[in-house]
Amino acid sequence: MNHWLLKSEPSTFGVDDLERRPGQTEAWDGVRNYQARNYLRDGMKKGDLAFLYHSNCKEPGIVAIMEVVREGYPDPSAFDPKSGTFDPKSTPERPRWFMVDVKLVRRLARPVALAELKKVQQLEEMVLLRRGNRLSVLPVTETEWKTVLDLE
Repeated sequence: MNHWLLKSEPSTFGVDDLERRPGQTEAWDGVRNYQARNYLRDGMKKGDLAFLYHSNCKEPGIVAIMEVVREGYPDPSAFDPKSGTFDPKSTPERPRWFMVDVKLVRRLARPVALAELKKVQQLEEMVLLRRGNRLSVLPVTETEWKTVLDLE
């Protein structure tokens, strides 16, 4: 099993939204970065776990755990001209963009803030904390996963 971190702005889609979805399951769509797409398409497998990270908010941080319940498949929002993530070069026959389905496992006992993560020595190499990293889909090592869970 692999571990991941998926970023989302809570004003756009947060843990509260995921809790309200049928079966607490949602398609993780709209990703338009090639490296993040590769993680969604090739890396994430059914049963993998991911942290839900709230970004671009008053206190960014990890708020929940999700499970990948459907592996990467073409993102139909890329084919829809009315979508904010439309890509005219992506077609159903030759899709460029992919998504996975995730299900809420649980909220963390408490949110673990970005500022707190930055203070933990075992997390110094965490991709999330690297300068200039803006990817919305990130790998998390087993050690990092356990360290974050120890913080909640």
